Amino acid sequence: MIRRVTVVTNPHSGAGRGHGVAGATLAALTDRGAEITEVRAGTAAESVRLVMDSVRSRELRPDAVVCVGGDGLVNVLLPALANTGVALGLVPAGTGNDLARELGIPVDDPVAAVELLLAGNARTLDLGLIEGGAGEQWFVTVAGTGFDARVTLRANAMRRPRGSLRYTVAALAELGSGLGVPYRLELAGLAPGALDNPATADGRAVLETEAVMVAIGNTRTYGGGMLICPDAEPDDGLLDLTVVGAVSRLEMLRLLPALAAGRRIDHPASTQLRVAEVTLTAPGAPATADGEPAGQLPITVRAVPAALRVLVPS
Repeated sequence: MIRRVTVVTNPHSGAGRGHGVAGATLAALTDRGAEITEVRAGTAAESVRLVMDSVRSRELRPDAVVCVGGDGLVNVLLPALANTGVALGLVPAGTGNDLARELGIPVDDPVAAVELLLAGNARTLDLGLIEGGAGEQWFVTVAGTGFDARVTLRANAMRRPRGSLRYTVAALAELGSGLGVPYRLELAGLAPGALDNPATADGRAVLETEAVMVAIGNTRTYGGGMLICPDAEPDDGLLDLTVVGAVSRLEMLRLLPALAAGRRIDHPASTQLRVAEVTLTAPGAPATADGEPAGQLPITVRAVPAALRVLVPS
């Protein structure tokens, strides 16, 4: 059972929805006898520091850190929680809530989410770790580069529409810019036979290709349910890559509705790979992690097995 919790809130999550969800969450936790320490910091760095202090404290160490927000707030907290054994509890209040959806956590009922996390059933997940770009950065869902990163950054700057439709509108706007760029992917831990050019004995290979984007998934979806890495498993010790090769604007227009609807993308220009680590290089390509800015390529991304405990349905 979970009794002592550190609650981190973001009143700006979900276009302001986070404020109401935070109030409902704190009330539900209080009614159920939880011992609460609330963190409502002005900056991401301050949130991380305060959560780190509580996690490292013998007297204040919580049974769980409860995130009242979206995937962006989860991403902020990962440096404080990775490899600590302290569980993450989710009360979704963001725009996409992809991690909560992946794990079957209610996204529209904060009281049900509180009851779930207090039951204390935990699942251990892998994390992804990015090095380079904007520096070391963790992620738990999907890291994106190229077109999809530009779409995410544009969507983050938009206030409307809400939900996954925002990403579709942003994608249509980004179609006006250039699409494919030359990518170099240095792959480690690649399964035999995954590429035409064979991997070496230690599972290393190089792929050079013109691509619109490369998504690196620890989980399957981003952007509120877009199924970009359809076979990703968050506890297999590997990352799933979706490489979308050079396609025309018309082909991208055909792909976007299926992606936005959460349907699997099977297209000749799309390649799925599974790796332990990848180094990506492409000129002028931005990167994102859990929908947050992660600098520019080149970056190296690796799977970190069993790095995060998350409270989930039994």
